[in-house]
Amino acid sequence: MINERIGDKMKKILNKFTTKKWLMWIGLLLLLIFFIFNKDLITLLIDRDVDKIRSFLTSNMAYAFFFMFLVMVIQNSFTVFPLILVITINLNLFGFINGFLWSWFTSVLASILVFYGVRYIFQGMIIEKFNPKLIEKVDANGFAYVFQARIFPFVPTSLVNILAGLSTIRIMPFTIATAIGNFLFFFALALIPAGIIKADLNEYVVWVIILGAVLLYYLFKLLQKKRKAAGKIESND
Repeated sequence: MINERIGDKMKKILNKFTTKKWLMWIGLLLLLIFFIFNKDLITLLIDRDVDKIRSFLTSNMAYAFFFMFLVMVIQNSFTVFPLILVITINLNLFGFINGFLWSWFTSVLASILVFYGVRYIFQGMIIEKFNPKLIEKVDANGFAYVFQARIFPFVPTSLVNILAGLSTIRIMPFTIATAIGNFLFFFALALIPAGIIKADLNEYVVWVIILGAVLLYYLFKLLQKKRKAAGKIESND
């Protein structure tokens, strides 16, 4: 009889768990397992010991790619590790070109994962913790807001992803703005650990990238204003 009551209570508890809650707990469990099995590497990350991380991972490059992808997911979710540190490790592990491309690709993929996670799993839990005016800004500007936040690092990467997930911006503009913005910003960051002054790269490349990013941003702002103006004209007609 007691066993039947316990079983009934367990069934009621399990029935209360929605798909979103199951996904949330599974994700947290996987994250915990990742930290447990990689506690030594996580400690090295916290200590910012790039040389030891490289020597630790170079023996298994396949796992190195996987590990650095998960680190990028964490960075895009909570901004635990500085972005420049993650990029520096990738450059040391995979070389300048491959390290930069892997940093950029995984950042875009991680941003999409966080975006979907916030929009379809965690939105109800966290939306009240954010200022509605911030979310309204993302709603109003969409692509331009995300692109601006990517190339001007005043807003943490994780916060951009979360605000976008809480807003009404569609996945395609979010992804394109993230891909373009991160490509420009990551390349500029990658030049720092690469030692641009000492390497074969010309130092003027940095200024070209920064200038290009600024010009692209204002171009998108101009296009956005023209679209809004055209929309108002059509609505008046």
